[in-house]
Amino acid sequence: MVGELHKRGHQKLRVSPGMAPSGMYWRCFVTPADNIQSVNGARVADHDQAAVAMYTTGQENHYFGWTDARHATARQLAGLFVERFPIIAERSLGEDWPYAGWYVQMLGVAENGHLPVAFDDWEDLSGARVLPTIGDGDPERAPEIPLPPGGLADTS
Repeated sequence: MVGELHKRGHQKLRVSPGMAPSGMYWRCFVTPADNIQSVNGARVADHDQAAVAMYTTGQENHYFGWTDARHATARQLAGLFVERFPIIAERSLGEDWPYAGWYVQMLGVAENGHLPVAFDDWEDLSGARVLPTIGDGDPERAPEIPLPPGGLADTS
């Protein structure tokens, strides 16, 4: 869905992926670049939680808690996202080719069964130089993903 939104001109839309406190579910926060830390392009700045849409694998195919989009395609979800999160959609309009390129690379890794993790409750990943991944196969051989370009939020 985020890739579809990037194609529609919302390249300033960012993801912040991580783990639920239980460790059982993967989470993905979706927010504009102006709500992402400048030093770590995969972490939400804490000051604007109203501009964050959250998905967790615990919701299965009820994306963002939507019960009417269980069978929607990524393209259809993108349309619903713009309708249902108009502020996030508006703030994410514009070009950001470095991030869009990073996103395509990350998506290739994710489509091969390895989801990126920028935060969890059991280790401090705030200073990480790469994103670890979780998923299929041997955790010792899981690929790492470079950090995305920094966001636009002032974190000083």
